[in-house]
Amino acid sequence: MYPPGSQNKCFNAEMVSVSDGSVQNEERVAGEPARAEMHQASDGQKGDAKGKLTENIVWRNVILMTLLHVGAFYSLFLIPKAHPLTWIWSYLCFLITALGVTAGAHRLWSHRSYKAKLPLRIFLAAANSMAFQNDIFEWSRDHRVHHKYSETDGDPHNAKRGFFFAHVGWLFVRKHHDVIEKGKKLDFSDLLADPVVIFQRKYYKSSVLVMCFLVPMLVPWYFWGETLWNSYFLPSILRYTISLNVTWLVNSAAHMYGNRPYDKNISPRENRFVTFGAIGEGFHNFHHTFPFDYSTSEFGLRFNPTTCFIDLMCWLGLASNCKKASPEIIQARKLRTGERSA
Repeated sequence: MYPPGSQNKCFNAEMVSVSDGSVQNEERVAGEPARAEMHQASDGQKGDAKGKLTENIVWRNVILMTLLHVGAFYSLFLIPKAHPLTWIWSYLCFLITALGVTAGAHRLWSHRSYKAKLPLRIFLAAANSMAFQNDIFEWSRDHRVHHKYSETDGDPHNAKRGFFFAHVGWLFVRKHHDVIEKGKKLDFSDLLADPVVIFQRKYYKSSVLVMCFLVPMLVPWYFWGETLWNSYFLPSILRYTISLNVTWLVNSAAHMYGNRPYDKNISPRENRFVTFGAIGEGFHNFHHTFPFDYSTSEFGLRFNPTTCFIDLMCWLGLASNCKKASPEIIQARKLRTGERSA
């Protein structure tokens, strides 16, 4: 359901009525080739002498992720020693980080589910650099491929290969060749036409250094005298690690655990735990059924801080043209393909 009485620009946008839930705006064929920027562009699997498939492990990623999680575990012991304002700042950084992914790379750039003016796009690009999950172009490109070829070898984090692979293992191996080949068939010209996306991509490493590490670390140290040690490990390392795992749960847990009230024939599910952690991204069966919907659920603002943020931006005049699946189409789809027990 959609909240009654809402009057901002988002709610005045046209209701999108797509009965089959297919992806819109993002699956045009024969556009800009993904070039060699499909990182890890070599064949994701190689046949050994016995004809078995052996995966090409990216040891750098394995080592770095291991060290990051060790650092995050150590950070837990620093929490009682830190200033209470550092706890608040760390959570604020987490929210900004999450919005850079959910409202930015996901709902705005991947799905074009609403329009954002330049100041909002700049903020979301900076927040996305704080997230440090690849630049907007690469994140959106891989996500479009994920939707188009979900649960196949063309899916970058194919959940049929198991929880660990869908969660983080896909980052430990080179991409399957199908991911690269399928990705070349999609059109990313809209991303390449956005100067904010291009600027962030060009200066991505510098922006990550500043937004993901320096800003979170220096604010507590400068403004309330927190130690640099605590400032580095809590708002930077611990916050970053938690935000990564919350995002990864959308790929893993939300593709395996939960109900499917909209389409029982696909793997993505409604997962309340993921919804809470990922500030509204756990309504995954709905999202894969109606990927154009800016709220990623039929419940509007309920349990969906990202939707609240986008609606606030609409009220401020920084966002508009939010796409929404009509209640009639949602109900018809639930009756036709949803799990009746849901």
